[in-house]
Amino acid sequence: MKIGCPKEIKPQEFRVGMTPNAAQEAVARGHEVIIETGAGLGAGFDNDAYTAAGARIVDTAEEIFATADMIVKVKEPQAVERKMLREGQLLFTYLHLAPDPDQTHDLLASGCTAIAYETVTDNNGGLPLLAPMSEVAGRLAPQVGSWTLQKANGGRGVLMGGVPGVGPAKVVVIGGGVVGTHAAQIAAGMGADVTVLDRSLPRLRYLDDVFGGRFKNQYSTAGATAELIRDADMVIGAVLIPGAAAPKLVTREQLSTMKPGAVLVDVAIDQGGCFETSKATTHADPIYEVDGIMHYCVANMPGAVARTSTIALGNATMPFMLALADKGWRQACQDDPHLLAGLNVHAGQLTYYAVGKALGIDVVSPNVVIKS
Repeated sequence: MKIGCPKEIKPQEFRVGMTPNAAQEAVARGHEVIIETGAGLGAGFDNDAYTAAGARIVDTAEEIFATADMIVKVKEPQAVERKMLREGQLLFTYLHLAPDPDQTHDLLASGCTAIAYETVTDNNGGLPLLAPMSEVAGRLAPQVGSWTLQKANGGRGVLMGGVPGVGPAKVVVIGGGVVGTHAAQIAAGMGADVTVLDRSLPRLRYLDDVFGGRFKNQYSTAGATAELIRDADMVIGAVLIPGAAAPKLVTREQLSTMKPGAVLVDVAIDQGGCFETSKATTHADPIYEVDGIMHYCVANMPGAVARTSTIALGNATMPFMLALADKGWRQACQDDPHLLAGLNVHAGQLTYYAVGKALGIDVVSPNVVIKS
């Protein structure tokens, strides 16, 4: 199979879809790997690293889209990239279609087959290709939130850990999954007073058992959320419904109850955001203010630590990428129901229920598609 990896073109996106190690593994199995020149520079991988792995370097993304059987990326294809996709081509990347009707319609029109990292599952009910970036984003959230809290950046001027005689920042983490757990760990490690909200009692018991008194947890209700955010210096939105648009858990009206200069960090922004006032931002211009409350809503947070993120993502995606290349997407999905769960689009048909529900588009079962 010809596997192509173009340079990411989303603003301030420094990750790359394939590491040299992944390229070497694919070449060793008899596949051809094509890398756009400079694609790995943001993550610290130069062209020589890829050529040493057996990949071929080409000058433009157009060459990759025109020749590759499978396109491997990090972020969802941008409008100019979607125009280059063609019928029968396989796209393997993050998609986040539920809040993005333009991308969804373009992928359907292209005739391509698109497998989304974020909906591939595992035996434990987890999302193994989303998890490494969720870990990175979770650990970044308190870091970028504490920067936003600084007075020069519009925040309250509160130090996360306080100092002797002055209390620490109060941090509320909404969601106790992968993102929320890592965010709570780091925030607590910075000395903040942290409370995690979640609606799963087993998850809350797990957090209590594993982390003990490092941070508090509370069952999530609208009333509990409203009460906690009133006193919070920072609120981290870490809610995920796989493949679906994130629920809006903090309304604009509630901003008036919060402390002026408090910070909202919306890690769920890729799925539309979990705060009503959220809108996607970039690393170049990451924060904005609404009603006196600072918002950090960068849609590709892990891109800020591109090398760590690229290697972590490559470790997770490589086995699936190799299975797709070795077997073809149809056989690979027949052999692995967890990979089949990643199938979102095929030949003009939407194959993921949560996306169809969010966008009002008819859905065909992926089990029907792979047998057709």
